[in-house]
Amino acid sequence: MGGGGQQTESSEPAKGDRGGPGGGRGGSAVYTWEEVQRHCHRGDQWLVIDRKVYNITQWAKRHPGGIRVISHFAGEDATEAFVAFHPDPNFVRKFLKPLLIGELAPTEPSQDQGKNAVLVQDFQALRDRVESEGLLRARPLFFSLYLGHILLLEALALGLLWVWGSSWSLTLLCSLMLATSQAQASWLQHDFGHLSVCKKSSWNHILQKFVIGHLKYGIKKLKYMPYRHQHQYFFLIGPPLLIPVYFHIQILRTMFLRQDWVDLAWSMSFYLRIFCCYYPFFGFFGSVALISFVRFLESHWFVWVTQMNHLPMEMDHERHQDWLTMQLSATCNIEQSTFNDWFSGHLNFQIEHHLFPTMPRHNYHLVAPLVRALCEKHGVPYQVKTLQKGITDVVTEEVRGSVAGCVSP
Repeated sequence: MGGGGQQTESSEPAKGDRGGPGGGRGGSAVYTWEEVQRHCHRGDQWLVIDRKVYNITQWAKRHPGGIRVISHFAGEDATEAFVAFHPDPNFVRKFLKPLLIGELAPTEPSQDQGKNAVLVQDFQALRDRVESEGLLRARPLFFSLYLGHILLLEALALGLLWVWGSSWSLTLLCSLMLATSQAQASWLQHDFGHLSVCKKSSWNHILQKFVIGHLKYGIKKLKYMPYRHQHQYFFLIGPPLLIPVYFHIQILRTMFLRQDWVDLAWSMSFYLRIFCCYYPFFGFFGSVALISFVRFLESHWFVWVTQMNHLPMEMDHERHQDWLTMQLSATCNIEQSTFNDWFSGHLNFQIEHHLFPTMPRHNYHLVAPLVRALCEKHGVPYQVKTLQKGITDVVTEEVRGSVAGCVSP
């Protein structure tokens, strides 16, 4: 079927003409959804943003957010994801202009494959309200307090050892304090990793250089998480080894491959600083053991906090749904409290974190009632658990998966 009835399928233009793999060749043509949806393969990818049709076949490889993110929307409407992930859509549109090959025919709906147009419009209205009320703008004071909290915990841990010595009980207490400070730093890094997808952040460099030694490299290299097989590795590999082993290997490997020698020097300076602080108390091997134990504790908190919002939600395969429904099916919230908010990096508001990935975390609690009301209006489940229930569900899901794996043929 031709675009907007102007061409028949037999008269479809050759590659390199309208919308071939080489990119855009002008934007005067019109297309139907049926025609757009046929271009959803690795070597032939179109998508729609605000009714404009773009050929991203070659651009996908250079996409700053990664080829997998943009390719997920091949043959589909990517408007909601485009708006959600780009802090400055107008800036990004100049990169889209050469890829433009046409637009949807006037008779075609704006949403594809039977999406709820009213729900999509209501969520867009909510996003417009969020933007107009300034909820996408960060407050530097909040993040300054967070950074101060991290440094205070480090200073207190060192002070305890300096005044009362390095007994087993004080060493354990200091390890818990250092693990807490590093977990807090991980949440900050997580924030600015989202914010810097399409916009560089000087705050990101402050955190990665001074506090946590480039955790970003470990996270950015996580291309695939085999959730279907999580029951086979979660307790053994996930909490104890994710940060101290896997992230560190990926960090060093990526820095060497990219020849980021300045970043490597900053990363090593972080460990040198920690090592120099604790060498007088524990010696060489003792300091190495302390750092490893702190990372071990931090890894547990990091993994449990991030997983209890997602298990046992639907994560294996994203269905073709509108943005709101898709995010709500894959995650849930953990109830609000001072402890949950601060020590989980506000990731207890995982629903809002997914819906508005560029929103500063200190505004999640403000938008959460609005999101919940919209979900109730359209009958979309909005799940909130207690902290205990969230952790219990992770354990239950892993045990259930292990049992199923053992009895399956």
